[in-house]
Amino acid sequence: MKPMAHLGVGIGWRPEIADAVERLPGLDWVEVVAENICPGHLPDPLRRLLDRGVRVVPHGVSLGLGGADRPDAAKLAALGERAVALGAPLVTEHIAFVRAASPALEAGHLLPVQRTRDALDVLCENVRIAQDALPVPLALENIAALISWPGEELTEAQFLTELVERTEVRLLIDVANLHTNRINRGEDPAAVLDAIPLEALAYVHVAGGIERGGVWHDTHAHPVPAVVLDILAELRRRVDPPGVLLERDDDFPAEAELAGELAAIRKAVGAPGPAAAPAPACAPEPAPEAQAQAHPERPEERPEERPEEPERARVRVGLEQAVLLSALVAGTPVPEGFDRQRVRVQARALAAKRAGVVAKLAPELPGILGGEDPFREAFLAYARNRPMTAGYRRDALDFAEHLLIQDLPADPAARRRLTSWWQDRVGARPPRRIVRWARTFVGRAA
Repeated sequence: MKPMAHLGVGIGWRPEIADAVERLPGLDWVEVVAENICPGHLPDPLRRLLDRGVRVVPHGVSLGLGGADRPDAAKLAALGERAVALGAPLVTEHIAFVRAASPALEAGHLLPVQRTRDALDVLCENVRIAQDALPVPLALENIAALISWPGEELTEAQFLTELVERTEVRLLIDVANLHTNRINRGEDPAAVLDAIPLEALAYVHVAGGIERGGVWHDTHAHPVPAVVLDILAELRRRVDPPGVLLERDDDFPAEAELAGELAAIRKAVGAPGPAAAPAPACAPEPAPEAQAQAHPERPEERPEERPEEPERARVRVGLEQAVLLSALVAGTPVPEGFDRQRVRVQARALAAKRAGVVAKLAPELPGILGGEDPFREAFLAYARNRPMTAGYRRDALDFAEHLLIQDLPADPAARRRLTSWWQDRVGARPPRRIVRWARTFVGRAA
C-alpha cells in the first residue's frame, strides 16, 4: 500500500464558520461534506481556500457501504465528481449502514454494521465496487455507536484489520468515536489501536461530545475533551498520522476557541504551530519505512474468501438491518438480543437529529409554528411512526402536509402561511378535506 501524502492539521469546513476558517492561522487542509457541495458552484470561501493551495477532501455520509445493497452508481459517480473538482488526494466514507431497502427506510444517520462474517463479506464487496468506481483512493471511518449487535463474531480491531487485508482500503480513524465506543460498548481504544493496521491510516478525526445518563453522545457540538486528546496522543505514540482534522457541526464557538482547539491538537501530535511555518499543502509523501515504524510485520497473504454464496449473506444482513432500523424509526418491536433501553435512546437521538436537520433545511417552519419548541414537539409527534423514506427535504414537505391534513396549526393565519409554504414547494393544491379524512383514516387503521 502506497503511503499517504502529508495533510497536516485541518478543520471540517462548514458554511457557518467559513469566514473564521479562512482566517485560522497555519491551516493545512479542510474536509467538506460531499453531499453539501456542488462541483460547478463551489462557495466562494471554499474556492478561495483552494486558490491558496489548501487541500480539500470530500467526506461522504450517504453511501451506506455497510448496508446490504450494493453501492448506488449515481452516488459513487457524484462522490468521484467532487473529488475531481476539488483536486482531492482521496475521498472518505463510513463503515455504516444508513438505509434498508425492504421496507424502504432511511436512518438519517450512520448506524453500526454487524461485526459478523456475513456483514464483513458484504462490506468488502461493496468497498471493492466503490474502489473500482472512484478516481482516487478511498478511506473508511470507524463510527460512534450507541448500541451493540448481539452475537457478534469479530472485535472492532479484527473487523477493521480483515477489511483492510481483503480490500486494501485505507482507514480514517476517529479517536472521538473510539472514546464513544469505550463508554457505550466497553471497548478499549488502546487495544483497538494496538491491533489495527496503522500503516493503512489516511488521517484522523477529533471531535467533542457529551455524556448523559451513562451514554456518550458524539455531538460534534461540544469542545474536544481531554480524554479524546489523550487517545490522539496514544495514536501518535504508535504512528505519525498523515493528517488530523477537527470536526465541529453545531453550536459553533468563537474563532479564538476553534484556534485553541487546533492548537491543542497540534500539541497532542507534536505538529508545528502557525508561527513555525507548517508544511505546505503539497508536501512530499513520507518514505514507506517512516510509515512502518513501530509496527510489527504483517503477513502479505489475505484471508481466503468464504465460499458462501454472497447473495445469501446480503439477504441475511439486509433482513437483520431492516428489522433494527424499523424498530428505530417506525416504532416496531425491538429485535431479540438488543438492549431495549439503548435502542430507545438511539431512536430518540435519530428523531432529534431528524428534527434538527429539517429545521435547518426549512427554517420557515419553526417560525410558522411559533418557535423551536412548538416545532420540535410537533415534528417528534409526526416522526414517531412515520419513518423517513426519501431524504430530509421530502421529510419537511411530508411534515407540513401532515399538519395540514390534521387542520394544524390551530391559528388560521399560521395555517394559511403553512399552506402557502407547502404549495410553493410542491406546486400543487393542499389536500382537500375529503382527502385529509381518508388519509387520516388509513393512518389510524395502519
